[in-house]
Amino acid sequence: MIAAIKAPGANTRGLLAYLYGRGRADEHLDPHIVAGFAMLGMPDPGRDENATLTELARHLDEPVSLRNSEFGKKITDHVWHCPVRAAPEDRYLSDAEWGEIAQRIVEAAGVAPAGDDLACRWIAVRHADDHIHILATTVREDGRRPKLHNSGIRAGDECRQIEKDYGLRQLNKGDGTAARRPTQAEMHKAERLGWEQTSKEWLQDRIRAAIPHARSAEELLAYLEADGVAIKPKRGPSGDLLGYAAGRPGDLNEDDEQIFHPGGKIAPDLSLPKLRARLESSRPEEHPTARRNRPSTPWHKATAALDTLHADLADDAHAQAHIAALGELIEATAQKAPDNLRMELRSASKAFARAERSQIRAEDRAAHALRYAARDIAHTATGPDGSALAALLATLVWAAIIASRWHEAKRHAHQADAARKAVQHLQAAADCALTPILTELEARTPKQRACLVLASDVRAAVPDHAERILTDSSWPALATVLADAEARGHTPHQLLKEVAAQRELDTARQPARVLITRIEHTSRNPAPNRRAEAARRRSTMTASLSPSGPDVAQASAAAPAPAEQQHRPRR
Repeated sequence: MIAAIKAPGANTRGLLAYLYGRGRADEHLDPHIVAGFAMLGMPDPGRDENATLTELARHLDEPVSLRNSEFGKKITDHVWHCPVRAAPEDRYLSDAEWGEIAQRIVEAAGVAPAGDDLACRWIAVRHADDHIHILATTVREDGRRPKLHNSGIRAGDECRQIEKDYGLRQLNKGDGTAARRPTQAEMHKAERLGWEQTSKEWLQDRIRAAIPHARSAEELLAYLEADGVAIKPKRGPSGDLLGYAAGRPGDLNEDDEQIFHPGGKIAPDLSLPKLRARLESSRPEEHPTARRNRPSTPWHKATAALDTLHADLADDAHAQAHIAALGELIEATAQKAPDNLRMELRSASKAFARAERSQIRAEDRAAHALRYAARDIAHTATGPDGSALAALLATLVWAAIIASRWHEAKRHAHQADAARKAVQHLQAAADCALTPILTELEARTPKQRACLVLASDVRAAVPDHAERILTDSSWPALATVLADAEARGHTPHQLLKEVAAQRELDTARQPARVLITRIEHTSRNPAPNRRAEAARRRSTMTASLSPSGPDVAQASAAAPAPAEQQHRPRR
């Protein structure tokens, strides 16, 4: 059950005309009052043919008129309107039940607290089976205004209790971090102009798509302007950026002027201070040895950056920052992915946006690696090769699963649900990306004897999951990947243990597929010769004292492979 409080209005008679009218598509049937502040003597045009809307409006507005005449200043925000709607699968509710529900909501919202004889005047009108409209005039009988701060939160909490008491579908409790729902006026305007989205929804998508491309708030606004978004910056006397508002081209007011929406009104996490914290977090200085071991492409960098996500979620502030940066990475990947994957990835990005914010304040500097990985992908001029993209998408699936579990543990119901929806879209994209790779791998499956040896490696490395892996339809492709890795100098047994430790396989639908993408990512480079590397380090340190150092390194590099690798059968 949803109670959606609308913006305050000034025309009681006008709202009554809508509630008792035929509706925009003749959907209003039998409009009548089911509850009110004083049912005795209440004029109801839906039940009394002699009662008029004007009479009912005057009855509700009486305290407002008295206050206006007494203080000489006309109140223009006194109409409180709250539609209350049941879920489509809920049972039919009688007039009496709807009346009780309306009474509970006005009490919880502070419009008419229980036992308050001087509370505001209100009615509840029913003109359909599944919802009612509560209309109140927010001037009390004693002339004071009611305290309605956070009335929406209190009404929502009461709806959660009503759902339990009446056996209705139970929704998750809100936490105040969701974007505002479009108003009826915004939706009707979008429909009238032929737009699929309201202006705020359209702007939210454009701003989120621009975030991976920018390194500062100024860059973000410039990018949005170049993308066709109308931007209205707010600057101080020194020229410093203090705020911004964005507008959709063609969204004009009655004077044909561009309508602008402040960033914080478009979505809670798109205000200038929050965008600035995300975009302008400093990047720590990179150690020289890290550059040598750094992955070669933006796609490999992104996959590597996600490898430590599970550990990064240990601290709440760091976790929230990494989840927000994960959303940026999903969006950047969607922008650069092939056409056949783009729709699913855009849907994943849109769904995951709700998981990016909670009441936990993010320490944005902690997520620099993920954020820069997203920017590298957004700025790359070339698309990914198939295996790199498949590895990244499989890792994104696992990352979104980790994010949903973290939100569940923190009792962030809406965010956990959003992350789960994103997982479904990411999984569909990952399956599609992996299909041609599996076909190519299965076409060159190792010989039977080699497969048997590799199967023994699987049983030794991951005994708890061996049977699921070996009976997976993708096992022949996994055998090929292991054989390829072995040809590059890797040990299949050790590689399997290492990769299995990066992600638990209990919840994997097809564990062989998970291992394929992870092993291809981990083993894409030849295995380092540990003896040669050790000799190289020694020769670097002692070259001036021991001229034989380089010879030792060369001898170590030429040393024979371990016996384990010498006697394995050929493919």
